[in-house]
Order: sequence, then C-alpha cells, then structure tokens
Amino acid sequence: MTGTLVADATTSLVGRTVHVKVPATSANLGPGFDTLGLALARYDELEVSATPAGVEVEVHGVGEGEVPLDASHLVVRAIAHAFERAGVALPGLRLVAHNAIPHGRGLGSSGAAIVAGVMAAKGLLDGVVDFSADDLLELATELEGHPDNVAPALFGGLTIAWVTPEGPRHKKLIVHRGVSPLVLVPEHEMSTALARSLQPEQVPHEDAVFNVSRSALLVAALIQSPELLFQATEDKLHQHYRAAAMPETDRLIRALREAGHPAVVSGAGPSILVLANDPSARAAAIDLVERTADTVWQALPLAVDFKGATVTVA
Repeated sequence: MTGTLVADATTSLVGRTVHVKVPATSANLGPGFDTLGLALARYDELEVSATPAGVEVEVHGVGEGEVPLDASHLVVRAIAHAFERAGVALPGLRLVAHNAIPHGRGLGSSGAAIVAGVMAAKGLLDGVVDFSADDLLELATELEGHPDNVAPALFGGLTIAWVTPEGPRHKKLIVHRGVSPLVLVPEHEMSTALARSLQPEQVPHEDAVFNVSRSALLVAALIQSPELLFQATEDKLHQHYRAAAMPETDRLIRALREAGHPAVVSGAGPSILVLANDPSARAAAIDLVERTADTVWQALPLAVDFKGATVTVA
C-alpha cells in the first residue's frame, strides 16, 4: 500500500461513493484443499458512501434481517481493516448491500464480504492510497485466514493460492470454455469451523500423494482437457472426513459420481459443485437430482466469472 496521505484525508473522503460487485466462489474443487478456487457468476453488489460520522447498513436479499446492521457487519469490518492498514482514519459509512450469494453453504459468502470491504476501501481511497493486487490479497487473507476463497473472489477465473514468508500469492488461470459448473444448494447451512474440525492433523502418505496427482490433473482438466474432470475431482484428503456431518451432501455426491458426474463438496459444504464438461452433461445432472434426491436442492447452473471483484467510483 503506497501513496501520499493528504492532510485531513478523512474529511476529503466525505461524499465519495463506490459501487462494488463480488462473485461467489467455490474452494477446494475436490482435491485442491485450501489451494484451488473458482469464481462463479453469482454476485453480491454493494454501494458504499463515506459520511461525516456513524455507520449505517442496509441489507437486501440474502442475509436481510439476519446479519448485523452496525460496525460489526463483516463488510464494514473489512473496510475498517483496510483503512487502518493504510494509515487513514475511517470516516462514517453508509452501506447498501444487495446479496445473492447464499450464506453458510460453501459458496464463499464470508470471503465475498471481506473482498467487498477491501475493494470498497480501495475505491474510497482512490487517489490517496494505491493498493496493489498483492496488497488486496494480503488484506483479505488477514481477515479470512486463508486465501483459497478470497483469491478467486478478487481476481476471477480459476486461482491457485499459496502462502510465502512475504505473504499470500496467487496465479489466475482461464477456464476452458467447455466447463459448465452446476451448484446444488440445500436448505440447511454448514459451519466452516465445524467442517475443519472434523479433519485429522495427519493423513496417510499414499492419500497425500493421491491428492497431489489429482490436484495437478485438475488444473490441466479445467484449463485444457475437461474430459478428464471426473478423475481429476477425486479426493482423499478432506471430503470423506466431513461426510458424517452432512449426510445428504454425501449421498447425493455418491449418486452423481456413480452416474459419471464430477461432483465435489463446494468449499466446506454443504453445497455441491458439479464440474460438467458441457451443458448437456450439466442438464443430465440436474435431472438426476430432481429424480433421486430425498431433500430439496436448488440447482444453479452458473458460468465461470472471469473478471473477479470490481469497484466503480461514482
């Protein structure tokens, strides 16, 4: 984060308004635990204005009547964190959110909120502080705890994220046009903390090797060879450890994979991501769910988002 902080910068920001748009994400993608993430074309959109004082939050859509409407709102906390790290006092804020990303379903809603806040800060501080791509990723990761969701939310496409002594880093890749994602969203939620607590601290050596091979294959399948997606989405590192906590998800993934569909847990679950290799295969997966599922699932045929988060200064 670089720039010349103008005198009384906070006062000069009052009246600035930015519009932020952030995509949903699916992390892990099967074998790529805490490393791979995919941006999906379903969005939270927010308008954020700098005001003389106070915090005012208005939420429409997902989370309306459920999330806090004060300074504890995650987007506001992310804005405050970015301002603090930039060395600029936080002005008052008015936030209006129109949310479409489901909460607690493994589609990166918390990561999207954090990225929305970081991007809003970037827009509000335009001309005062310059944020690099690495700065944005570092700020978001500091709040999220790991970069696998915030990286695709920030940059779009397929991202590989890793952590260095200098901070988190990412590589964005363009997904093959034949990949047709399908997200299946249940009515119930799943705690990310609970999902993580179910994993052992150590795994067998052969399972680790298995996942290394599948993760490498998955990158190739997503960017070049979609016909390999079924084998590439095999996993022995995390999904079966979490299965008991989300039995409906486990049963449906088994049914989909038995029918040849590359189905995996989306993030920490309980949603399911199917990485079909063409629209007709995606339609067949939807038909299978409608015919066989014993609980209600919302089918969301989504495109891959290639732009990532955007901010427009009004």
